[in-house]
Amino acid sequence: MTAQTDQPDFVSLLRPVVRESSVSEVAKRLLDHLSEGNLRPGTRLPAERQLAEALGVARSSVRGALSALDVLGIIEIKPGSGSYVRAGTSEFLPRAINWGLMLGQRRTQDLVEVRTFMERMSARLAAERAEDDDIARLGGHLERMREAAGDVTAFIEADIAFHLETANAAGNTVLNDILHSIRALLQVWMERAGDVEGTVSGTLHEHGTILEAIRNRDPEAADRAMAEHMRLASERLQSSLGADQEPAEPGRVG
Repeated sequence: MTAQTDQPDFVSLLRPVVRESSVSEVAKRLLDHLSEGNLRPGTRLPAERQLAEALGVARSSVRGALSALDVLGIIEIKPGSGSYVRAGTSEFLPRAINWGLMLGQRRTQDLVEVRTFMERMSARLAAERAEDDDIARLGGHLERMREAAGDVTAFIEADIAFHLETANAAGNTVLNDILHSIRALLQVWMERAGDVEGTVSGTLHEHGTILEAIRNRDPEAADRAMAEHMRLASERLQSSLGADQEPAEPGRVG
């Protein structure tokens, strides 16, 4: 990513946090300014010391907040260089603010829990309502996952496509829309979990079981298969984040 000239107005626009601040509150304050879209992709943010002084908080709070934004994919921390605005931030930020993922690991766990219920419903309805063409497309996404096993980005894209196709086959527009929104945010964590041992083989097997249940028009089996997939995926997610880590360590790569 090519660094752009720093924009000192970012610091001048920040208001001090009135009371003793948590990492999540500092992250929210930074997000409020980043979401205005005034910083170009590649822009280097002010140093931790400057941000801490502008916000009236400890540098440790700023460091933690920047780490949270790095995990979200909103900024990129380059050790020894600084923090930079990522490309596509203007499109991602509204969803990040709405769902509040910057509030830390507990909020992520809550989001995964809600997603699990909706994914199970999606699989159950798909088993009841899927047309032959829907099932064929699901099979195509699973095959793409197998072919992309060595390419994490392509694998995740095919994984997401499989779940979106399942939601489409479920035939419930509200459920479909909600799953689209949630999945867009969880993609960052999916990417971080990509290096966890057994992710690819486990995910392939779990998706295959879901597809088989939908193909057999068995709602109960589809529900169980999706529930098991979400349980194991959640374990992989927690492994990638660290059991008690909130937020991630600065500059950590998944």
